[in-house]
Amino acid sequence: MAQQTELRGGGASLRPTDPFSVLDNAVWAALNGPHAHLAQRVGRAARYPDDVYAFAALADPGDPAAWADLRTLVGPGTTVRIKPVEDVPEGWEIVGGGVGVQLVDTGLRAEPAPEAVRLGPDDVPEILDLVARTRPGPFLRRTIRLGTYLGIRDRGRLIALAGERLRPPGWTEISAVCTDPAHRGRGLATRLVRAVAAGIRERGDTPFLHAAADNTNAIRLYESLGFTLRRRSPILLVRSPGTSGQGTVL
Repeated sequence: MAQQTELRGGGASLRPTDPFSVLDNAVWAALNGPHAHLAQRVGRAARYPDDVYAFAALADPGDPAAWADLRTLVGPGTTVRIKPVEDVPEGWEIVGGGVGVQLVDTGLRAEPAPEAVRLGPDDVPEILDLVARTRPGPFLRRTIRLGTYLGIRDRGRLIALAGERLRPPGWTEISAVCTDPAHRGRGLATRLVRAVAAGIRERGDTPFLHAAADNTNAIRLYESLGFTLRRRSPILLVRSPGTSGQGTVL
């Protein structure tokens, strides 16, 4: 069972009965809300295009009909990432996974970064290179369509990055936070997180983010900036029933 944390202090308490609960199934909420234009959907299952964000989602992970819709959507023998899910129906196979944490803004100081530049499709090859060297999490060929991405350059070369990914109603996830190893220790990631958060708040959303549960350095950084750990939940790599010659990961 995903662990839920009640937060008190600078912000409202986070209880399953209040609006924060939309984050319990953030991928579905985004695909059924602000990112509906990107959704590939069959009934109670949806996914992002596989070159945008390699996750699928179910309206209710406990509903067998939603799993049947997901199989129709992805096809037989297809491997797909999904969260937050702990068990799969008969015929589905768990082939990998991990544990993630979700943190929400309860005291972040958001402010623009004058040195940051907005990145676009022409910058994707350079973004992919930086992501491959720093491994902040998935960034694919068209991930940049999910929201605003900001970068900092040094002598024309991209050395730090942060941007927006999931957008459940009222919230926007900060993602792809990374810095070239040769330029760490200068506070670049902090400045970019605050700058991305400033844009999120300007349109009335609240920032949140995800990290791997074992990425303690990132979690400490985010907590020091004013994020609070809300929950831990599993991330599964599952294979749909049936056989396929492709072995596709979506």
